[in-house]
Amino acid sequence: MKTTKFFLIALALLGSVTIAQAQRGARIGYIDMEYILESVPEYQEASTQLAGKVQRWKKDIEKLNAEIEQMKLNLSNEKVLLTAELIEEREEEIKILEEEMLTYQQARFGPNGDLDIQRRQLVQPVQDQVFNIVQEIAEAKKYDFIFDKSADIVMLFASKRNDISDQVLRRINRANKREEAKNRKEKKEIETRDGLSDEQDAVVTQREQAAEEKKDERTRLLEERKKQRDSVRAAKKAEFEARRQRLLEERQKRKDSILNARQNRSGNNTPEGEDEGEGGK
Repeated sequence: MKTTKFFLIALALLGSVTIAQAQRGARIGYIDMEYILESVPEYQEASTQLAGKVQRWKKDIEKLNAEIEQMKLNLSNEKVLLTAELIEEREEEIKILEEEMLTYQQARFGPNGDLDIQRRQLVQPVQDQVFNIVQEIAEAKKYDFIFDKSADIVMLFASKRNDISDQVLRRINRANKREEAKNRKEKKEIETRDGLSDEQDAVVTQREQAAEEKKDERTRLLEERKKQRDSVRAAKKAEFEARRQRLLEERQKRKDSILNARQNRSGNNTPEGEDEGEGGK
């Protein structure tokens, strides 16, 4: 059924393209929505937060399931000691918990559950933005058709030159920068970029990326040099501390040696009268 649907869609598009080509060359483009979503920082951040929620929901279900399994094990071990009424009561408790777990699963992961709703809420703003931008590009560039490569319609071949995903992304980024602009100078720079064609903007973007990569490389080199300096400094400090500790130990040894020598001399110089007096007694 699905194959038939695609075949009919393909036939309809082919017929439309043929008619359009008879009048003038048809212009077809496409976007990759998955690629666009992965490249939008706000979407990625929200997606990470949602993934964290999903992990918490799964842990809640695992905890409930472990509790149920433990109750079943306890009942199995104690069954011979329990009356029929107690067994029935335990089984009812287990059944209630199983129903609670199933309800929780459906509320979180079922159709129209929290995961489904929050995913739609996450994607919808970007999809709306992409839709509006695609309309603008289609009208400005006179496209006859623009498809979504990641949608259900199967594209057996797509030339890269017809991919306008990067054009859409650049416009999304410019829109975000306009919202984040803090002063007149930044707004003026954004307005200047808005006046460029997509080809000119692509060239400027490549230059900016190259400059950013060069800046990152310079930052990396500076960090490596700093690590080397810190390593040398740490080695010298450790060597100084070891030398200082040896000097302190040697000094302490000399003090102990002098003190022992004095104590020995003091013991050997006892007055003779004391010895004789003790002998006379």
